[in-house]
Amino acid sequence: MHADPKGVLTGVHFMDGDHACCEGALAAGARFAAGYPITPSTEVVERFAARIPTIGGIFIQMEDELAASIAIQGAVWGGAKAFTVTSGPGFSLMMEHIGLAAMTETPCVFVNVQRGGPSTGLPTLPGQADMMQARWGSHGDYGIIALCPNSPQECFDLTITAFNLSEEFRVPVMMMLDECVGHMTEKVVIPEAESIEVTPRRYTKRSPEEYRPFEPQEDLVPEMVKAGDGYRFHITGLTHDERGYPDMSVGTQDRLVRRLTEKVKPAGDGRALYETGDLDDAEVAVVSYGITSRVAQRALQLARARGIRAGKFRLITAWPFPERQIRELAGLVKAFVVPELNLGQMVYEVERSAAGKAKVIPVTHAGGTVHNPDVILDAIMEAVR
Repeated sequence: MHADPKGVLTGVHFMDGDHACCEGALAAGARFAAGYPITPSTEVVERFAARIPTIGGIFIQMEDELAASIAIQGAVWGGAKAFTVTSGPGFSLMMEHIGLAAMTETPCVFVNVQRGGPSTGLPTLPGQADMMQARWGSHGDYGIIALCPNSPQECFDLTITAFNLSEEFRVPVMMMLDECVGHMTEKVVIPEAESIEVTPRRYTKRSPEEYRPFEPQEDLVPEMVKAGDGYRFHITGLTHDERGYPDMSVGTQDRLVRRLTEKVKPAGDGRALYETGDLDDAEVAVVSYGITSRVAQRALQLARARGIRAGKFRLITAWPFPERQIRELAGLVKAFVVPELNLGQMVYEVERSAAGKAKVIPVTHAGGTVHNPDVILDAIMEAVR
């Protein structure tokens, strides 16, 4: 392997999604990762551990997922771009610190390569049952962003996007892979570093006397500083005022949590990432994401071959959910078909956004394998009866 001075491994490669995710993190400027081994995500940080000494950065294997999820936040406040990687059981353990990152507005990335659950479940087999946990897993009101790649190429591209969004909105961003996408090997094109857009950290230009660590700018996002730059600042998971000092008043709580949720809405309203196809004349829209979207593509081909006007809406941004786009589409189609490797999660967001304007048909699967395309086809045919 040969990387340029910025650590970008340019060129055309044949690699799996986990390795591509690592390369995306490096291209985005990540120079710190902490993790704990867990199938099927370990390959991301195995590669990072091998690559980072040649670039100038740190990987630490921590004693558990709790430690990993707090170590990256310390690294961020020390000036690094940082991430951690896990799967279902570890993701559950990290929820406390995902809430802390949301409350302290610490930009960082959590990569979850999903597997079958609950509990230890199916360590080596796919699932998509962590989608609601990504949004609602930590207690309280807050906002996050979650992206769902369906190929190794997107694992590279969207990891860069995840880091950029984390810096823009100062939130934890989730990369919601699944075992199939993480272990799938395909062509991945990595461009020259100069052509990769990387969002810098929002460091303040104010003097130490003027700076308030949680004073929002026009877009509701505060500016940052890092340890050692001569600023006095206080970072706490307690409800806090603009100085970062604990403030237990109802008014401060209301202002803070409303801002934490409102600031991420632009990532959904008008900026949500999604892929569509054959929707111009569609009477049925298949909403899917991750590996299931690739299986659904075959079902869509079979439906069209039978004269059924079916189109696709692939979620790339899962959170904030693209409700405006689904609501508009609900006025044009008869039904939505929503296949997922779970017993019903994102389908409820589709149902909520459709608001009764179109039928919503779930195609559930408990995980361990992908859907049979014929099962999705049957649901499409049921939708037009």
